[in-house]
Amino acid sequence: MNLIVAVDENWAIGNKNDLLIRIPADHKMFRQETTGKVVVLGRKTLETFPQGLPLKNRTNIILSTNPSYKVKDAVVVHSVEELLKELEKYNTEDIYIIGGESIYRQMLPYCDVAHVTKIDYAYTADAYFPDLDQLPEWEITADSEEQTYFDIAYHFVKYERTKPE
Repeated sequence: MNLIVAVDENWAIGNKNDLLIRIPADHKMFRQETTGKVVVLGRKTLETFPQGLPLKNRTNIILSTNPSYKVKDAVVVHSVEELLKELEKYNTEDIYIIGGESIYRQMLPYCDVAHVTKIDYAYTADAYFPDLDQLPEWEITADSEEQTYFDIAYHFVKYERTKPE
């Protein structure tokens, strides 16, 4: 299973239910990676999307503890156990965890690949991703050239799990 995330230099991912910054090349990479695949996200992340609608051309699976929560054109599950059962229907390589913070934390143990856009800047934030550089079971297997968006430098880093937890 994959996860895909953009983090700042402190592994922050969001502030007040929004992304820290919108980088067109990051969004393009996200679309290329996830189109035609399965995306797993939480309710709060879905609410940040345009019109709060699921992403087009993907199977959207929403994890929400609210038993009456329903989303048109998406599968809603109510626990990690139920989510894992639902994900058995799909090729594990086609599954992408896309946020937010609590979903990433709950699903990290089940993921083998992390696609991380690392932004060389520290933002004001209230949501964070686990620092993979501090977790011995994760190693960098690919790192792009540094890129810039206006004055913000960033690069795409691929982490892979090396040994079972």
